[in-house]
Amino acid sequence: MLDKLAPHAGTPDPRVLVGMAGSDDAGVYKLTDELALVQTLDFITPIVDDAFTFGRIAAANALSDVWAMGGVPVTALKVVCFPDGKLEREVLHDVLAGGMETVRDAGVSLVGGHSVTDPEFKYGLSVTGTVHPKRVLANRGARDGDVLILTKPVGTGIVGTAIKKQKASPAAEAHAIRSMTTLNRWPEGLLGKAHEVVHACTDITGFGLLGHICEMLSGTRDDPSKPAAVGYEIEAHRVPVLAQARELAKDGVKPGGLKRNREFVGACVEVEESVPAEVADVLFDPQTSGGLLLAVAPEAAEHFVTEFNAHHAAEAAAKGAETGLIAAVIGRVTTATPGRIRVRP
Repeated sequence: MLDKLAPHAGTPDPRVLVGMAGSDDAGVYKLTDELALVQTLDFITPIVDDAFTFGRIAAANALSDVWAMGGVPVTALKVVCFPDGKLEREVLHDVLAGGMETVRDAGVSLVGGHSVTDPEFKYGLSVTGTVHPKRVLANRGARDGDVLILTKPVGTGIVGTAIKKQKASPAAEAHAIRSMTTLNRWPEGLLGKAHEVVHACTDITGFGLLGHICEMLSGTRDDPSKPAAVGYEIEAHRVPVLAQARELAKDGVKPGGLKRNREFVGACVEVEESVPAEVADVLFDPQTSGGLLLAVAPEAAEHFVTEFNAHHAAEAAAKGAETGLIAAVIGRVTTATPGRIRVRP
């Protein structure tokens, strides 16, 4: 958690608009009154067997952090930890090719990178983006009455575990891969105005849906140390879920991170007894290349859902594929339960 590293952040700099204090998805540094840099670094271990697909997923996962801040990614550096002598060099070639395909698709320039020998294979990107200093999105700032929108289904940790155990159906594996390789790119018509109606934003990754919502609860955008003024209500049946994820969870197929996430956020989450256990499991499930979670002014919510879905359906259709993005309203922000997340059936 970046907020736990805050004491090591160095001398305060007023040009740092978003730093290590708030567990945000990326850092933001102001260059001029019209331009700020968005910087992030993310790498992961293989989640699927196919090397090319792994490269695509890892690159999409890293690029997402910039979009989560309301920025546009422009350059990337590849980061590679490779077990030389244990894996064929062809595997590395295919991973890099998959990552390059995603980088090109995002309109980003790959400008270099660094590699080391490591017992465990890891791959990802260091990404730099741009954003107007007054249009930065952060994971705090949600307001009473805001509508929560999630732009991808959850369940990649459960399905990924099932893939490794050869328990996932071909349809479930295909659905998970389609979701993880879909870019969290904003529709052009929304990004320029997002800061006006999107009061908080993050992308859903390793801490799971409820873990990242818990981070959004802590304090305010200006002062993360303040007590949270709002809480979140999640309607479990509205949360989009990957094919077979609930069934697999019910059968006991769960990643180790799911239990850790549950322990991490247990103090701020109340799951009603009528919510089935396997449904709750999916909400705690650690994600790879998950969707964006937006707290949006209620009058703009329907438009955002429609635009996200139409934009990504059109992008996928242009490639002769199905979209991996299904934006949906999953809950709301309320002052009735400040500092708490309530999960209803």
